[in-house]
Amino acid sequence: FVPLCHPRVSPREPQRFHPRPFSVSLVTLGSAALCQSCRVQIRWDSAIFKDVCAVLVQGCQLVPLDQEHLVSKVCQLIHHLLNRYQVMVDEQNLNFLLSYCISALRQCSSWTHVEILQALAALVYNNGPKCQKYLPDLLGKGGLLLQFSDPGQPDVELRRAAVRSMANLCLSVPGQPYLDESYRSVCFQTFLGVLQSSKTPDVDDITFCMLLQSALKGVQSLLNGGKMKLMQTDQIGVLLAVLKKCMFHGLPGLSIEVPTALYPAPLPQYDKRSPVKQEQSEPATSKSYQANVRQGALACFLSTIKSIEKRVLYGYWSAFVPDAPGIGSPQSVSLMTIALKDPSPKTRACALQVLSAFLEGSKQFLSVAEDANDHKRAFTPFSVTIASSIRELHRCLLLALVAESSSQTLTQIVKCLANLVSNAPYSRLKPGLLTRVWNQIKPYISHKDVNVRVSSLTLLGAIVSVQAPLPEVQLLLQQPSSSGLNSSGSTTPRRFSSCEQWRKALPWAGANPLDSPAGCGPAEPCWLLHLCVSIIVLPREDSCSDSDAAFPSLGSVYEPCPLRLEALQVLALLVKGYFPMAQSYFLELGEVACRCMEEMDPSIQLHGAKLLEELGTGVLQQHKPDSPTAPEQRVPVSMVVTFWTMMLNGPLPGTLQNSPHATLQTSACDALSSILPEAFSLLQGDQQILCVTLLLGLNHSENPLVKAAAARALGVYILFPCLRQDVMFVADTANAILNSLHDKSPNVRAKAVTHPALGFCVLQVKSNAVRALGNVLHFLQPCHVGNPRFREAIEESLQALIATVASEATMKVRWNACYALGNVFKNPALPLGEAPWARQAFSALSSVVKSCKNFKVRIKSAMALSIPSKRECYGSTEQFCQIWSALVVALQRSEDTEDFLEFKYSSSLRTQICQALLHLLQLARSTDLPLIGGSLREHGEHIKPHVLQYLRCSGEESETGAHTDLGERERGVQGAIEHLSGIERELQGKARVRVSLYLEDVLTDHTNATELTEA
Repeated sequence: FVPLCHPRVSPREPQRFHPRPFSVSLVTLGSAALCQSCRVQIRWDSAIFKDVCAVLVQGCQLVPLDQEHLVSKVCQLIHHLLNRYQVMVDEQNLNFLLSYCISALRQCSSWTHVEILQALAALVYNNGPKCQKYLPDLLGKGGLLLQFSDPGQPDVELRRAAVRSMANLCLSVPGQPYLDESYRSVCFQTFLGVLQSSKTPDVDDITFCMLLQSALKGVQSLLNGGKMKLMQTDQIGVLLAVLKKCMFHGLPGLSIEVPTALYPAPLPQYDKRSPVKQEQSEPATSKSYQANVRQGALACFLSTIKSIEKRVLYGYWSAFVPDAPGIGSPQSVSLMTIALKDPSPKTRACALQVLSAFLEGSKQFLSVAEDANDHKRAFTPFSVTIASSIRELHRCLLLALVAESSSQTLTQIVKCLANLVSNAPYSRLKPGLLTRVWNQIKPYISHKDVNVRVSSLTLLGAIVSVQAPLPEVQLLLQQPSSSGLNSSGSTTPRRFSSCEQWRKALPWAGANPLDSPAGCGPAEPCWLLHLCVSIIVLPREDSCSDSDAAFPSLGSVYEPCPLRLEALQVLALLVKGYFPMAQSYFLELGEVACRCMEEMDPSIQLHGAKLLEELGTGVLQQHKPDSPTAPEQRVPVSMVVTFWTMMLNGPLPGTLQNSPHATLQTSACDALSSILPEAFSLLQGDQQILCVTLLLGLNHSENPLVKAAAARALGVYILFPCLRQDVMFVADTANAILNSLHDKSPNVRAKAVTHPALGFCVLQVKSNAVRALGNVLHFLQPCHVGNPRFREAIEESLQALIATVASEATMKVRWNACYALGNVFKNPALPLGEAPWARQAFSALSSVVKSCKNFKVRIKSAMALSIPSKRECYGSTEQFCQIWSALVVALQRSEDTEDFLEFKYSSSLRTQICQALLHLLQLARSTDLPLIGGSLREHGEHIKPHVLQYLRCSGEESETGAHTDLGERERGVQGAIEHLSGIERELQGKARVRVSLYLEDVLTDHTNATELTEA
């Protein structure tokens, strides 16, 4: 022990110690060593860990088990050194020390067991995988830890030490084997038993709290990292019940009785609101230990949430989420009870963190909520109950917001509100909830703590993005800038004093946007737009947070980076959801995006590019043929040209060419693809060439993310009318996309294999490439097809698409390949009926429509087969009938799937196949009818119900998004009958095949069924 007292003494001198002559001295020396190591600050490093372990082993070798005082001292020393100095014990020494402790537990008197168990807990901490051979002795039947942690154990300190050792054994080590299922189950039941136990009068509060903490840490260790999944309802219910009990342990003013198990249905809560009597002699430290128990329970609950499927978790919604109390009945206790009443700000923050995790991903569950209509029924529908719970959550969180003084907890409240807003179905609820949140969060934008300001912006972003555009949010955005800013007594003087200050800082904002044709906004900008732009472009204010020092910003000139990033994201969401409100400041917002892309911070540049993309997308949506926006209210094309001229003369080309950040290049590429086609044609020639050159160059990038974005952008550009006529552009684009499809870079292929994320990116490249290739081939002109320079590239492109359809590529890639072939079939310049590749294309699509596991791919292949508009495009009679037969087989197999998730697409698949079959019948020749007639004689009875269902289900949306009404489908059948009847009249004798009679019979059955339904 001398080396531990004085580092200068070499640890490799065990011969100086002789246990038998100096046993009494060793007791004294051990005590002195322990005390000295507590007082002296020793600088530990990995170099002496091995020596320390050797000394501990030597100490155990020198101390026989019958010298119990020495055993106690050496165990204290092990516990102290390993706990305080985090000494890492190698496996050989660990085996010896564990064996020593286990033997000591079996042979020494009970008064030594606490110290021995403490040493054992320190040894097994983070060493669980190395302790496998000792598990039978510790956790097996009659194991030592099970004996000492038994509920009947009278010594609570001993029980606590055993539970702590068990909890440390349950800690997982990444990449190492974990406890077997049998041991996990034993530990879990032990921890549950501890948490279910009640404090007896002879046990002090602090000891009992420490016992509960150890059990909670054990459960959390079992659940963390997905090592233990909770599947059984009774197991989940018991755990949630004890966690709920511990969450309120020692909470002043509240005494709660929780049933032994919670069930996934509303249960009456055994709530007693009588205040807990506090003894005057109770030490103040017990309150902190009780708070630690509550925090441990909440942390354990957080791990539990991650270990339970959401659909199971939400069965316990009413046990943890507040509901509006009934008349004359108290409100049940919930997570919000802790958030509102717990005296510890850390515990309040933990409760809010758990509630936030509970709300995350709850959109589907909450979507049933509805209270927009007054329900006057004898019972309360579930939808109304959930709506009431959502309203109560809003009320409680806003109360907590007003009452909270801790900045850390305040941040959690705002984050929790943001999670609630992101998942609540406001379109089904009475308006007003978002207005209250909006008005109460405004003052916190100027809070002294930067984290509160960032989370407040996150909440505002959630409001403008949820189910946009909402009428309630539109009204909020139109409020004057000063509305609701003085309620907290802390405003930002310069942020809101001048609407024009940020506009003056932007060179493009010299003219009032109201003077422009697009200007249809209010006299001053929307409050949120004004706020975000001010945060992004204006210098920081001296009066702002003293906590900003934690966030370095650009020479301390601007606001902290997290705040500016959040403002940029909110601005992008505002533009995306409420573009008509933002378009009045179209050029100013473009200048904001330019400024951000000129900065040095890559994250600011990235979000500047994303803002640019949203601005471009907003214009594209406005100028679509089916846009609800009146032409006079759209952003003028001349202004769009000015906008993109500013971008192309600014930092965008440099970002695309020189950026070392692939994600930034990808976003810039996406932004460049959002140019309005009409505006692109009006750009100067050199700017058009610049755009095309940049995209063609990026298509050769080694980064799959960038390559995918470039391929997608080229697929968009090929649709521009002004580029479609450019022979060189079409040729270059076709070659570039082919290169993307057949990536020959071994580096990219190797990375795709070894890195799943990069593998996804490579697949994204192929997905975008095949789609773009279809666009290229769709718009080839006769001059291109007849040009010998193009012939080889066209053939190679078509073979690439056909191979992709027939390959084992991912479903997304095959779906896009089928879509691309459909685009190819639309081009009348291609010799579809004669070319050798046409037979291969039809064969590949016919195979896919029959047998592909993914129904969405089958739908796209059926759609592609129905696109050729002339009979000669389908080639010979043999080929035409092969396509017909494939579609008949596909219709019969439309319900055959091993994946239940695919079943929801079966109706759309049958609709598309029926449309394809009717399309073929409308084009059929007389030579086709014998084979079609034979097919109907053999399979007609199986086909008929599907065709009748197709005729009945009118008005459903097809895969293309188009709706077909009843009349249109009936007219399609009638058109096929007339076409076939005309052909059949020309046939003579035995060759006469009445296929039209089959369709007439189907149409008659449909008409009779319709009349019967109407009657």
